[in-house]
Amino acid sequence: MLTPNDLLKFMGKNTITGEILFLDAPTPTVEAAAMALNTQPNRIAKSVLFTLPEGTVLAITCGTSLIEQRALASAFGVGRKKVKLADPKTVLQMTGYPVGTVPPFGHPQPLRTVIDPRVLEHALIYAGGGEHNAMLRLDNSQDIVRVSDATILNLHDLPG
Repeated sequence: MLTPNDLLKFMGKNTITGEILFLDAPTPTVEAAAMALNTQPNRIAKSVLFTLPEGTVLAITCGTSLIEQRALASAFGVGRKKVKLADPKTVLQMTGYPVGTVPPFGHPQPLRTVIDPRVLEHALIYAGGGEHNAMLRLDNSQDIVRVSDATILNLHDLPG
């Protein structure tokens, strides 16, 4: 299992500015994280792993918005029922981090990644920091796209 220190090393190697903030309490929800950080929920980026017939995809969105699985299905040319939320064991295996702590990058191997454009509307954002009481402060949200080669994809609206 990876730790916040592994995430910091990845950030250093990839010239990503930001820091890991250790909080007094766990932040299991976007609302709890926003309150603990004294920020708006739309500045909290969440990284959610999905399984598809041909592998996994990490979807990054912000705030309390739900990821529309039909948007992923359409983007990857599969039926909606083929897009499934990854189980905790798969999340840990693929990302190196437990559910609820997954950062948007710094995983053991590169992951196919999609990011909702709303995440990129703010330069400064917060994301999973590798532990239940840790949050990553990113000074430039564009770093996610740069280091993960993420595809920008509207994850909230249904495909036309």
